[in-house]
Amino acid sequence: MTDTNGGQANAAPALNCLVQYCKDLSFENPNAPRSLGPQEGGPNINIQVNVNAKQLAEHDFEVELLLEGSAGEGADLLFKFELTYSGVFRLVNIPAEQTHPVVMIECPRLLFPFARQIVADSVRNGGFPPLYLDPIDFAALYAQRMQQAQATQPN
Repeated sequence: MTDTNGGQANAAPALNCLVQYCKDLSFENPNAPRSLGPQEGGPNINIQVNVNAKQLAEHDFEVELLLEGSAGEGADLLFKFELTYSGVFRLVNIPAEQTHPVVMIECPRLLFPFARQIVADSVRNGGFPPLYLDPIDFAALYAQRMQQAQATQPN
């Protein structure tokens, strides 16, 4: 028996990355060359992570991993960056109730190592030691966002 996609009716679920790309990248070093000199103590580093997704076709989704960060504050700002790293993923034989978690957890998990390297290279090319972001628990981030969404919905 075959399904309408030409595959086996009981075929294994599959997640395929069709393409990945840097959609937007910004690195600012507003106080150079003063900021490149020796610093007392370590800078305060802030990182924000967000994931967005949109459906492109029946089985294809574009997933955006947004990373924003800065080192220092105000007049002592050393650098800041914004990266939108994206991928197009094809989900095959994944049940509808599992599609949203797969898109919002597994897809950014696959994109993260590449985005992490872009951030590290950008910071290093800006004149600073590379900033290697710690791994992100996208499952915990997803659970937190789902709880926030449920809390804001009217009963």
